[in-house]
Amino acid sequence: MSTFDALREQLLDAAAAFSGGGDAPPARTLAGILSGMVDDVDRMLREELEIFPVCHHSPASALAMTRRLRDKRPKVVYLELCEDLRPLLDELRNCRLPVALQAFATDLDGFPPGSGPLSVIAPVTEASAEYQAIAYALDTPGVEIVLVDRSVDHVFQWLPKEGDGSAPQQEPGEAGDGQGDEAALHGDAVGVEIGDLRPRFAELERHLLHHGKVRHWSEWWDQYVEQTLTGADYATYRQAMALVGSLFRRLRPDGDGRVAVDEERERYMWTRIREHLAASGADPADCLYVCGAFHAVSDVAEFGLRSEAVPYEIGPRTGTRWLYGLIPSSHSAIEAQFGLAQGSVSIAAATWAKAVKRGGLTPHRLAGQQDGPGKRAGKTTQAAKSGVRAAARAGTGTGAGAAKTGSATATPAVAEPVDDRLSGFLAGPPALDGLDEDELRGWCVDIVRLARRNGYLASTADAIAVFETSILLAGLRGRARPTPYDFADAAVTCIEKDAVPGRRDVRRLCEILLGGDKIGMVGYEALPPLVRDVYDRLEPLGLDLTRRTQQRVLLDLKADPELEPCSDLLWTLRYLLPEGAVRPIMGARRLGERPIQESWDVALGKHQREIIELGYEGVTVEQVLEQRLRRTAWDPQATAGVALAAVEDAILYLGGRRLAGELGTRAVELLAAERTVDDAPEVLRRIRRLLTYYRSSEPELPAWCEDFVTAGYAHYCTLLPTAFADDDTGVRQVGAMLGFLFTLESLALSLGCDRAQLELAVRQSHPRAPAKVALLWAAQTQLGLLTREELRARCDELLANPLVVPAYPLYVSGFVQALEPVPGLAPFVVEALSKAFARLPDPVLLPWLPKLITTLRRHAPELVPVLVREAGRTFPGTLAELDAWTPPWERPAAPARKPRTAPAPRGPVPALLTRHPQACDAMAALLGCTAEWGSAGPEPGSEHGAERGSEHRSEHRSEHGEVRALLTRHPATTGAVAALLRR
Repeated sequence: MSTFDALREQLLDAAAAFSGGGDAPPARTLAGILSGMVDDVDRMLREELEIFPVCHHSPASALAMTRRLRDKRPKVVYLELCEDLRPLLDELRNCRLPVALQAFATDLDGFPPGSGPLSVIAPVTEASAEYQAIAYALDTPGVEIVLVDRSVDHVFQWLPKEGDGSAPQQEPGEAGDGQGDEAALHGDAVGVEIGDLRPRFAELERHLLHHGKVRHWSEWWDQYVEQTLTGADYATYRQAMALVGSLFRRLRPDGDGRVAVDEERERYMWTRIREHLAASGADPADCLYVCGAFHAVSDVAEFGLRSEAVPYEIGPRTGTRWLYGLIPSSHSAIEAQFGLAQGSVSIAAATWAKAVKRGGLTPHRLAGQQDGPGKRAGKTTQAAKSGVRAAARAGTGTGAGAAKTGSATATPAVAEPVDDRLSGFLAGPPALDGLDEDELRGWCVDIVRLARRNGYLASTADAIAVFETSILLAGLRGRARPTPYDFADAAVTCIEKDAVPGRRDVRRLCEILLGGDKIGMVGYEALPPLVRDVYDRLEPLGLDLTRRTQQRVLLDLKADPELEPCSDLLWTLRYLLPEGAVRPIMGARRLGERPIQESWDVALGKHQREIIELGYEGVTVEQVLEQRLRRTAWDPQATAGVALAAVEDAILYLGGRRLAGELGTRAVELLAAERTVDDAPEVLRRIRRLLTYYRSSEPELPAWCEDFVTAGYAHYCTLLPTAFADDDTGVRQVGAMLGFLFTLESLALSLGCDRAQLELAVRQSHPRAPAKVALLWAAQTQLGLLTREELRARCDELLANPLVVPAYPLYVSGFVQALEPVPGLAPFVVEALSKAFARLPDPVLLPWLPKLITTLRRHAPELVPVLVREAGRTFPGTLAELDAWTPPWERPAAPARKPRTAPAPRGPVPALLTRHPQACDAMAALLGCTAEWGSAGPEPGSEHGAERGSEHRSEHRSEHGEVRALLTRHPATTGAVAALLRR
């Protein structure tokens, strides 16, 4: 005869009374469901290994666990948690809860490409059954804790099967509304919790919420399960929790893929339990199996130690290398990641504290556990750390519970009879607490005080209104006493009138009042080597790096040069960590510049999770930075601009030439392999900056810089005609290509490039877009293929042609973009802009102005200064000069002057040249005259010299007329020769 036969009969009679008939299979009828629930509970209770069903972050489960561990004192605790997280449990004593166990992987082997990085977290709070079991097992001599759930590698192996959204106990972390940065502490990790009890039948959940007069599942669970089981004895708690798990297990949608994964997990866990019992020889009577209530009533064939099913084979892990550690967590992070109501975990913590105090229990706490808001969870003082080590050596605990548990003599476990506690529990009304006026009154007074501090115009009348409204809402919802949720609703109704005056609304203030968002901290000894290295290197700054508040630090590097390593580390952390972890207030790091003073806002305590995850990538931040730069440069999607940015970052944060040279060589390879010029502006800007830096700081350019210039010159010359003709290539990109070719032309030619390649590329370019045509004209002007006068004439023709006037602004935009490759064209660009504003009609000019303004604003550092300087030289400086001012391009051209015949030179120099005509012959040869010329005559001033000079001129006029005419037109040549001879 079964223990629950009487209960089964009662349930079957109730099912017959309420059943509507139908053709559903027996297992899915109401009678089948109710009978199956009783069978599930009976099967769990008759199992040789004691199963402890729990719900995650449940105060009732934690209280029942504390009582059961005190009475049973098991020697082996099997815990539903990823088996490879076991080494992290010992590090919990160095932390302040809540924290999360984490497994992290970036180098994946066996998973789809692009699916990383992968992260799994398992949050732990003090008000949870799993933490009580962990603390008991770790601080009690002779007790072993064994994690039996699938490994984190199997979590992701099975995840594709759960891609329909039915992944058990796993939900992607998403920050909830109004929960601040703490809600994102878990990042994008996959969450794993013990005992995820929530209906998988949507209609059932809606039914329970509607008839329970609550808004969220967490509120229903607290009202109808937590409050009723908090004071229940262990047997009643165990049977009731198993019944709830069986209900949710049986009321699940047909064909739910999540059930298959749940059953795989249950086979996995029972396999690990049997393997451990066989290897250790432990007595099942001295063991305790802690798992979620959903799994405690499993119906798989492998369930139990006496199962005769075929042994379950566990598949191998992939080749992925997993890294393990602890990260800080918070109540709001747990709520956001697992879909709990905002404030539910804080309310659970408050319920736990109240129940512990009222029941006189001593909960288990790890020896050396850091707690309390005023204590540092990590590198506090040397005395504190030595005290923890001494306590660990002595084998004593910090809390009374740990000491009591460790020193007590274990008593043999006695098999308890299986009694039917469910019948009485289900038949009678729950024993709920009555109205506690003192507690509710304290809440009302405190919420009004908090509201006034946060800008609300609250008064004593509001406190009275909240008190009365809380009681009213509890009565309307059928409750004997107002719950924290009723109180929060009443406070919102009575205090929050029209708007929120500050950052926090009233509901958030209620959460703070009822326990707050407790945030954990990983202790110094539990941190990865990278984080400890960072803390040690920043120690000269005198900061408390575990504080979550922002701290300001001033570095005077000139007066205190030994702080330069701290400055270098802060800049590296700023590059690696998200915005806000370290923020420079004063000072900047640029190529070739070193600040004298720096000011920083440091909040490493608030971003401890991010810096801990850096520790999974390397031993030092410099190693992590080098790996990231290499990964960036060798990424399949990397471009030459990305590689040049990596070169610049390597110089700024790591120094040296080795890594910069490797990244620069990679940039050359990427540039030569590119088939588009989309990255040309970025390439031009960065290579200019790098060349300027190397020219000012190095005796010679690195080899990769020379290779980059020569490869870029040939590359852009080759692509220039295609870029001009391609409609998908923008004007900015073509302008950047020309800027590279013209501004780096001298260096490229000195390295062996051929200028004819550029001229040929320009001649082969035939653009159709007006802006690109203007760019081509600018390039031809720079190469001497087009004079400034011809360019001006072409623009005047455009303005004179009514059919082309609407497109004239596009030409001007092209000339503006040409300022970068041809800065000497600035006077003409000012002229073109002035003519556009003066002559274009308003229907053409006004729509163009916004585009011109946005173009100049986008390229302000490169284009605007050139235009402003040239405009300042062109336009008058004062208002008085404006009336009489005429633009230079409208002034009449000065009349051409007739060439004047230079007077015959006199003095000793002409006489010297006459006596020595070889110098003039050599000069004539240089000028292209090969004919010889005779004597120029005697010295001027003598009578015979004049006569002989006249004869000589008439005699050799025809022979030397070209030379004399040439020297007459260019008298400066003779003067230059004379100046040389004077030396």
